[in-house]
Amino acid sequence: MKLRTAFSLAACAAFGACGPTKPELENVGSDTMLEVAGAWAEAYMKAHPDEVAISVQGGGSGTGIKNLIDGDCDVANSSRPLKPSEIDKAKAHGHTPVQHHVGYDGIAIFVHKDNPLQSVTLEQLRELFGDGGKLTKWSDLGVTIPGVAADEIVLASRQNNSGTWEYFREAVLGGETGRFKQECNNLNGSKDVVDFCGKTKTAIGYSGIAYATNQVRVVPVLGKTGTPVLPNNDTVLDGSYPIARPLFMYTNGEPQGAVEHYLDWIKSDAGQRVLAKKGYPPLRKLG
Repeated sequence: MKLRTAFSLAACAAFGACGPTKPELENVGSDTMLEVAGAWAEAYMKAHPDEVAISVQGGGSGTGIKNLIDGDCDVANSSRPLKPSEIDKAKAHGHTPVQHHVGYDGIAIFVHKDNPLQSVTLEQLRELFGDGGKLTKWSDLGVTIPGVAADEIVLASRQNNSGTWEYFREAVLGGETGRFKQECNNLNGSKDVVDFCGKTKTAIGYSGIAYATNQVRVVPVLGKTGTPVLPNNDTVLDGSYPIARPLFMYTNGEPQGAVEHYLDWIKSDAGQRVLAKKGYPPLRKLG
């Protein structure tokens, strides 16, 4: 932020008098968090118009983390924790990543709105998405999609720079040794997965619950008790929904100044209400 502020001041000196300058906070990363990050930025700048200008970009958790490692952003959004190797790379560049827990996400299983699939188990998801998995047709699941002759299941996944891709591999496919089927359609963003399922009657995909639309159905997943559970604020916070995770923002070192104020606000009730309004489970139940 200091370099961008200094540039603004230099430009004022070169081209004539200017009004007061504001530091620019660069926020980059997770596509899962992109919409809420934009909403946070908009709400914060409206409440604090003279404090900071916030720019938000997606690209995936991997992109945000790379920018953090290289020192090219103020805040990196990530839907997964940093790996030890990434922390080592950051330190080699003279940076010390600091994790900030800012909310939660339920990874929803999406199908077309006309698909009658009632529920799915974690084992079935492994067989659907995992390399070597034997579930390839809707008839394998006892499902007939109205008005559709095709029986082949079409898989909607994320690209491997995505924290959602990493988390799904960890939670469903068995961790780093897990492999996705080559037949997966690897899509750029969380919204893209949901849009794909909304347009493709034979598709099934996974994405953040906040991206649900009226063109898709969210399929309940069998939880620990053997009961089908839908992802929502309550089931994510009480742990009954089995595919849920924390959401993070990372800074290089302990945040200071405008960055510290911004992160404190995000974790406050005001910031958490913005999160909840966007469909993400907040850090705690809000009054």
